[in-house]
Amino acid sequence: MDRQINSVEMEQRKGRRLVLFPLPLQGHINPMFDLANILHSRGFSITIIHTTFNSPNPSNYPHFTFRIISEDLPENNRCTKDLIVFVSMLNAICGSPFRDCLADLLSDTSEEPIACLISYAILYFTQDVANELKVPRMVLRTGAASSFCVFSSFPLLREKGYLPIQDSQLEEPIVDLPPLRVKDLPVIHTNDPEDLYNVVVGMVEQSKASNGMIWNTFEELEWTSLATLHQKLGVPLFPIGPFHKCFAVTSSTTSSSLLTHDQSCISWLDKQDPKSVIYVSFGSLASISETQFLEIAWGLANSNQPFLWVVRPGLVHGSNWVEPLPNGFLETLGGKGHIVKWAPQQQVLAHPSLGAFWTHNGWNSTLESICEGVPMVCMPCFTDQKVNARYVSEVWGIGLQLEKGLERGEIQRTIKRLMVDKDGENIRERMLNLKEKSNLCLSESGSSKQALDSLVHHILSLESLTFRTH
Repeated sequence: MDRQINSVEMEQRKGRRLVLFPLPLQGHINPMFDLANILHSRGFSITIIHTTFNSPNPSNYPHFTFRIISEDLPENNRCTKDLIVFVSMLNAICGSPFRDCLADLLSDTSEEPIACLISYAILYFTQDVANELKVPRMVLRTGAASSFCVFSSFPLLREKGYLPIQDSQLEEPIVDLPPLRVKDLPVIHTNDPEDLYNVVVGMVEQSKASNGMIWNTFEELEWTSLATLHQKLGVPLFPIGPFHKCFAVTSSTTSSSLLTHDQSCISWLDKQDPKSVIYVSFGSLASISETQFLEIAWGLANSNQPFLWVVRPGLVHGSNWVEPLPNGFLETLGGKGHIVKWAPQQQVLAHPSLGAFWTHNGWNSTLESICEGVPMVCMPCFTDQKVNARYVSEVWGIGLQLEKGLERGEIQRTIKRLMVDKDGENIRERMLNLKEKSNLCLSESGSSKQALDSLVHHILSLESLTFRTH
């Protein structure tokens, strides 16, 4: 009987189109495309609206339709060195071309009817466009529910004097948001802190005005934060993650990475002992000084653990790649170190040789590490990474945070504590427990599978709002 119902529902979804609009940055494009694949597998047609900046190659995704809008960013803002300026500019100048594109899609009778728009949370201008064109809008949040709880508290944090952050307050606990301290707040360096505040408030308020939020997380991991947000936001929440496990990349799918994977690291990992390697990657945006780079290098070398290190071009200030390393650095390690420009991270984390992941704690990386049961060394750089790292180390107890700066002795001690000492055994045990929960949530009766079923029903109920007005 269930099969008959599912067959009927699948027929209902055929001929129903969803329009998705991602934030054009690597860490946000990936989960949006994962979501697109998930919903496509449930019978929906998918149209992706994308900016010319970081635009994907449509030929890599023949099962999707693409519409590219010209955002006309000034040349000096076509980079992401100041993320808040970049996001503010997108919200300020994309409204008109996005509206025109969505209006064209709505009026195109040769395409399937649009059931709803799904746009990234921080692209909050899309709510006004959706309201104007009378299209239901759902919000995709690619970060953690716990960090969004903090973002939703920005007005309270300002009222209580925690924002803008003062250096003298960094170690103070935030009573309303345990176990966070002031230095764990999700802020980022920007020319004007008021811009950050306005972006965050705009994101939260327009999420409240949406028809619901889709989350790349799962109930068992963040149930307290999700319960808090349900009360605060007053819209339906659908935690259907981990996205990358819902729709695993196969030979018939294409990676949405903007950077080229170096597959040599997999053959190198094949030669290492089980659970012996520390994998080091700080994501697609973080940058460090030459001094910090060298401290990391010597900390890894002195740890006496094999390491796979992703050094993205542009990671080190003033260097193209690994030029600051001493001559013959890798050779002196006798094959214990391997450096690449970019790695197939999900494949690396799933490798049996992996024993730990030194990460910036972007949410994609944090969730991927949990799914593979790999304990973390946490080195957050900005925004929600700081909240994620605090939850990894203090709430979930599945990693250690580098609290005393990047110093080679501290790095060596932290790696030893995680990979050799008794502390590490306890952390690994908790991590394996969470890994099991991440698998169970995607089972037929699991929380994420049920949330996905609810999401599909919710979208089908929203489409009547569109049809009544078009």
